[in-house]
Amino acid sequence: MQTQSLWEHTLTFFPQFLSALKEHTSPDATVAVIGASDGKFVLPLAAAGYRVIAVERDPLALHGGEVRLPGFVIARAMGLIDRLKLEGLYDRVQVVEEDFLASKPLDRPCDAVWTSCSWHYSANHHRPLAEFVARMQLLVRPGGLFGAEFMMPVEPRHHLVEHYTSPEKLSRYFISAWHLLLTLRTTEFTERAHLGRLQDHTHRMGLLLAARTPGPPHLQEKKNS
Repeated sequence: MQTQSLWEHTLTFFPQFLSALKEHTSPDATVAVIGASDGKFVLPLAAAGYRVIAVERDPLALHGGEVRLPGFVIARAMGLIDRLKLEGLYDRVQVVEEDFLASKPLDRPCDAVWTSCSWHYSANHHRPLAEFVARMQLLVRPGGLFGAEFMMPVEPRHHLVEHYTSPEKLSRYFISAWHLLLTLRTTEFTERAHLGRLQDHTHRMGLLLAARTPGPPHLQEKKNS
């Protein structure tokens, strides 16, 4: 890549999602990225040959602009759209500039959906976590893949917000018509300062990967009975 995401060095379970994507979908599968930001995950997916739907509402992340970086450095950041054009990937990505929780569902099911640490942001706390997860699940076609990495509670205030969750709690939304593939968690770790958090800080993160069963739930139940 000629360009680099501002989030390039933050910890991620994305390699595990990519591995599951290769196993459960075709090489030209359609993948929706919810909370696409400046393309940390969108560009690698598009470069690997996948068709990508990038959902993001932040104008700065999409179009670039002035940002404050660690060390109180003011810099000009490149947005997702310019990065796609510079990398020659713009035609492989459909950019949806909307609030995922407030907009209409996408007009077609996807082979996979991925989100990274998006629902814990306070801007998304006006809707229950269950709604965020359900809207993502609706995007996944039968036989498709759901992937999410998320922040787990560290500070006392986090335990009062359901959006800081755990693999066990999140698994409750995947009882019917889903098959859990993988859950992971980290212990507490210190992450270097980055955009939005200008000092080193402590995190815990979790991962959940699930596959939607190939047929409608009632048919699946009959098959298993």
